[in-house]
Amino acid sequence: MIQPVREKIILGIDPGTTIMGYGVLRIVGTRPEMVAMGVIDLRKLGNHYLKLRHIHERVLGIIESYLPDELAIEAPFFGKNVQSMLKLGRAQGVAMAAALSRDIPITEYAPLKIKMAITGNGQASKEQVADMLQRILKFSKEELPVFMDATDGLAAAYCHFLQMGRPVMEKGYSGWKDFIAKNPEKVK
Repeated sequence: MIQPVREKIILGIDPGTTIMGYGVLRIVGTRPEMVAMGVIDLRKLGNHYLKLRHIHERVLGIIESYLPDELAIEAPFFGKNVQSMLKLGRAQGVAMAAALSRDIPITEYAPLKIKMAITGNGQASKEQVADMLQRILKFSKEELPVFMDATDGLAAAYCHFLQMGRPVMEKGYSGWKDFIAKNPEKVK
């Protein structure tokens, strides 16, 4: 009996109080495909409570548009500014509440874990993460967003995909050096 190919939609969010990034992945069987990525721009909203309302409305809109099965969200990292951390935690919480209101399971990932999953380096820059995602998911350079927060949201979704179980690779690679050696056209 042939098993139907399962499809899963993962919404990834990079929380922010100025720019919040998101990315949507469609998984068919073991193949990930970028569906969308973008940002929620909060710069013109001066009041923190208005920002929270806007985050809630926009995340619900994204959920209604793409109907994700799961949410992967970057956990806030601990900084020295307590007020900034509090605001970032509220923004993350509002995005999570929007998902919870639609019964979408949530998984949090530390920034270090996301970067490590995408690039193999927990200290990778936003540009390195974006470049690696562009190569892995095979979207054009023109599709790379102006704000790297969008690719950070996509990175959270891709990290979650990797945690679902190791996908079967079309070609066997022993590591990144082997991948690069066998795919020189992807390393431009």
